[in-house]
Amino acid sequence: MSQLKKSPLHDRHEALGAKFAEFGGWTMPLQYAGIVSEHKAVREAVGIFDVSHLGKARITGAGAVGFLNTAITNDTAKIGPGHAQYTLLCNAEGGVVDDLIWYWLADDEIFLIPNAANNAEVVRRLSDAAPAGVTVTNEHDQHAVLAVQGPASDETLTALGLPAGHDYMRFDTGVLDGVALTVCRTGYTGERGYELVVPAADAPAVWDAVMAAGAPFGIVPAGLGARDTLRTEMGYPLHGQDLRPDVSAGQCGVGWAIGWRKDAFWGDQALRAEKAAGPVRRLTGLVSLGRGIPRPHMPVVVDGEVVGEVTSGTFSPTLSKGIALALLPPSITPGSEVSVQVRGREEPFAVVKPPFVTPGVRAS
Repeated sequence: MSQLKKSPLHDRHEALGAKFAEFGGWTMPLQYAGIVSEHKAVREAVGIFDVSHLGKARITGAGAVGFLNTAITNDTAKIGPGHAQYTLLCNAEGGVVDDLIWYWLADDEIFLIPNAANNAEVVRRLSDAAPAGVTVTNEHDQHAVLAVQGPASDETLTALGLPAGHDYMRFDTGVLDGVALTVCRTGYTGERGYELVVPAADAPAVWDAVMAAGAPFGIVPAGLGARDTLRTEMGYPLHGQDLRPDVSAGQCGVGWAIGWRKDAFWGDQALRAEKAAGPVRRLTGLVSLGRGIPRPHMPVVVDGEVVGEVTSGTFSPTLSKGIALALLPPSITPGSEVSVQVRGREEPFAVVKPPFVTPGVRAS
């Protein structure tokens, strides 16, 4: 078994008393003071996450953007330089190899942030398909990523002299104590926030500066446990659970990230056929009507028959009840009820359309 990789900020997390867990081949902080308190801090004030386990890659060369557009589901024509875009990379069957965000630096340069466990596979697939003159480079270990998330994220970055206030999915560059970094208005929490891409060697100094600047606004370090409860409350799918190579992009609630008007992209024939016929299952939201806390792989039952399974499930600190994402037949619509088999008993759940909470991500 290969040794787990460590973040450039590992020493900072140890000093803060973090509890660690494995994420995509990395040992990363799961929590510090506690998942619920960290979750609430992000919803109400500001938190800082180390998400340096996320992948990083670069595509360079003439026609880089055009090449990427032939591979990903989303349409690069929807954005321009200085923008970021959420998209999927699919296999020939329309299953999701990865979901990722790409940064449009220039017509001949793109920066990618895939998921940790999928970075090498994304780089491999793109490298194998790249035309002459286009190069795909794995930069997984060269950068760290810090996510500053919450209503006071603008004030925190402004106190550092970093760019803030730009539109959602836009990015800008800044300098902090001589360190050049990228500030993108993105995140995975549903709250207004930013993700900072910094050189790995400079990550500890940037972390310390953000913590100091955010102190007057109540900043707390937040682990990936809170990141998971926050994203689940938003209905954001997670690769490896809700998004998978054996689940089509048309089934998992991200059809808005598919450029149906494009001529072609990887997996488009399978996805177009499925769209015409109608998906046999869809990612659906569930809210507990009792005390049951759902977990991944728990069966979903209607009239004694198993009709699907939970893909993501957790306790919602905001709602103080269990919530879940589940793959279910399209006939099961919001407003209906189902049961989830929780530890040998059937618990009642309401079918809803995510998000489960009101997002603040686009707040001005």
